[in-house]
Amino acid sequence: MKRCTFKKGEYVVYPAHGVGIVKGFEEQDISGVYLKMIVISFDKDRMIVKLPLNSLNQKIRKLCSQKEMQEAINCLKEPSKTKKIMWSRRAQEYEAKINSGVPMSIAQVVRDLHRTATQSEHSYSERQIYQEALDRLLKEYAAVTQINEKQAMEDLEKAFTAA
Repeated sequence: MKRCTFKKGEYVVYPAHGVGIVKGFEEQDISGVYLKMIVISFDKDRMIVKLPLNSLNQKIRKLCSQKEMQEAINCLKEPSKTKKIMWSRRAQEYEAKINSGVPMSIAQVVRDLHRTATQSEHSYSERQIYQEALDRLLKEYAAVTQINEKQAMEDLEKAFTAA
């Protein structure tokens, strides 16, 4: 089995849930088989996830680099590239991008669904998808740049106004 490179207290990204923090490691007896587990806490959802260490490569990753995050933030400055297809199909594409956990893909969703005060209001489902993407991007940006979420939101808003 490959050695685990995650440490207690470290931020990690679980694409299906966003940024969490490693709370520790434990062994668990599952049907007579002892598995070493990593314990990850997601404060926003008040959720604890335990994953077997032997299958982590497909599930969680370290935070992205400063360079990757800056490229994602720069994406917010570009004009929206919304496709002219039905909302249900676009919504599926947006959900797939969010759940990929890739900061650039998540930033593309935020960019495409962002509305200024002068633009028309989102539908309920658009607002939900936009908020989920924004939360994911915001949390990873805050963790990568080591700032609080309030300051991170201010930085993201500056990127929108630079567009």
